[in-house]
Amino acid sequence: MSASTRQPGTPSGRAPLAPALSRSDLDRDYLSRAGGIEALAEDPATRILVLHEGRALGTPEGALALVDPSVVEVDPEAAVFLGRARTASADVDERAAVIAVVVSEADAVRLGAQGSWLDLRRVGALLDPRDAGLFTQALALANWHRAAAFSPSTGQPTSVAQAGWVRVDPATGREHYPRTDPAVIVAVLDDDDRILLGSNVEWDAGRFSLLAGFVEPGESLEAAVIREIFEEAGVVVVDPEYRGSQPWPFPASLMLGFEARIAPGSATEPRPDGTELRELRWFTREQLASEAAAGTVLLPGGASIARAIIEDWFGGPIVVSR
Repeated sequence: MSASTRQPGTPSGRAPLAPALSRSDLDRDYLSRAGGIEALAEDPATRILVLHEGRALGTPEGALALVDPSVVEVDPEAAVFLGRARTASADVDERAAVIAVVVSEADAVRLGAQGSWLDLRRVGALLDPRDAGLFTQALALANWHRAAAFSPSTGQPTSVAQAGWVRVDPATGREHYPRTDPAVIVAVLDDDDRILLGSNVEWDAGRFSLLAGFVEPGESLEAAVIREIFEEAGVVVVDPEYRGSQPWPFPASLMLGFEARIAPGSATEPRPDGTELRELRWFTREQLASEAAAGTVLLPGGASIARAIIEDWFGGPIVVSR
């Protein structure tokens, strides 16, 4: 339904959200992890996703470049098995393994001369499901390896096991596994079906997005929604409705999208917390469309679940000036 025909208070059809980075077309095949990276890298059908400083090697056309194992050294301490291709394509055979490898500066210069380095925030919405899933998973695991290089209990350097899915403390033998931090992100609506957006103090002026925050220990998702919105905006919401999720590997979050409405009879005037948010505004669909097209309001990028939720409320894609 278009924004021009959708009536205030009418749900968007409740179709599941399809955030860009939630897409995937890979069998993670956890059983193959036990064999280690070395055996997988020896298979000539295996393909390598190359990472350097948070970016992935891409083709001149803007897709991920999955290269032959002979092109780059596969260091087991800097590699992780991502899974196997479900379907064959021009650059990978069906059931072929895909490994992510973090390369040195010298290798990055050498390999980059034949392609480009892709930023997931910028290209995530443009990639096909396979590449979006591969890039998101690879970046999340690379970030975890960097953060988990030392044991939190003994301070000893940890070693890599299970094809990159486990790090082991050599002093105690304790195994450490990748972590994901849950965070809620919320479309707050009022009785006029306006949406509440905030501008973070660290963003450029005019950039707005949904309100979000991390789930605290011992807290349900619904309770986190109510707490975060009150803490950041000073308004009370009720009946949080789950809309969808998306991994956000910057560095290790799982964004859980919700929609919630202002509690009946409560105040609707938002109050920025002054710490995270500099400004809070209610927008009608017409106001948001007009200001986004004019460039006076900057919206979240197309790879984010925030954009997916906003456009779900809006009723379709929002035209932006840049």
